[in-house]
Amino acid sequence: MADQRLRIAVLASGRGSNLQALIAARDAGLLPVDFVAVGSDKADAGALQLAKDAGIPTFTLNPKAFANRREFDFELFRQLDATGAQVLVLAGFMRIIDGEALAPWVGRMINIHPSLLPKYRGLHTHRRALEAGDAEHGASVHYVTAELDGGPVIAQARIAIQSGDDEAQLAQRLLSHEHLLLPAVLKLMAEQRLGLIAPDHVTFDGKPIAAPLQLRNGKLVD
Repeated sequence: MADQRLRIAVLASGRGSNLQALIAARDAGLLPVDFVAVGSDKADAGALQLAKDAGIPTFTLNPKAFANRREFDFELFRQLDATGAQVLVLAGFMRIIDGEALAPWVGRMINIHPSLLPKYRGLHTHRRALEAGDAEHGASVHYVTAELDGGPVIAQARIAIQSGDDEAQLAQRLLSHEHLLLPAVLKLMAEQRLGLIAPDHVTFDGKPIAAPLQLRNGKLVD
């Protein structure tokens, strides 16, 4: 394990429940990272207050202040570069990012998505899983590329869909698993056990994995 703690920045658009899980894991001594910034595209995002309460620097960029998405994204990454972050975590950041702007971060930028990718990219994943009659649902952490929710999948958490589940119930049950999955992935990154062989192969302990790591009993296994 590396002696130096991993410097991470987080982008979030909403309440920040996954950010809170990361902060809790750090505070419990389970996640060897330092938060250098939390950014948002929404000034009222709950994630910003969580960060401030934890003493983490924050910043907000208003998309309406820019002529187009591309200009916003390049300014966003300019500010992220200035933080000295080594890894960027998208934790409920509800924007599609310009492929050229994110290119320098490929391999050190991850996102958590509430589906078993490649199923159900985009929005309304819980509803779509229910409508399809799936037996199981889950969450995925993947490397971010220019393709929406299409980057190499690192790890997944799975739950059974129960009879009588509605969209809200399914989302709520999955959330607790998301809160274990994301810190587990970041812990492996901090320990330098995860990597990316461009363009589409994830490595674990120096070897390419044939399928995403799976969360079992709070730990990731291949």
